[in-house]
Amino acid sequence: MRTQFVTDNNGNKLGVFLSMKEYELLMEELDNIDDIKLFDESKKDKQEFKDANDVFKEIEKSYN
Repeated sequence: MRTQFVTDNNGNKLGVFLSMKEYELLMEELDNIDDIKLFDESKKDKQEFKDANDVFKEIEKSYN
């Protein structure tokens, strides 16, 4: 990754310039990390599985 820094008159770094391709890759990686965190969080909760036909019947009952 090639970065260019924006600095003030004293040489303090204020910001960074990235190519759009590098920016998009970073954003994609952040999104992947968020997905992994959400997956890990979902595994902490007790999961209950139901038969799809039973779920559809429950939904139909709620509309009648």
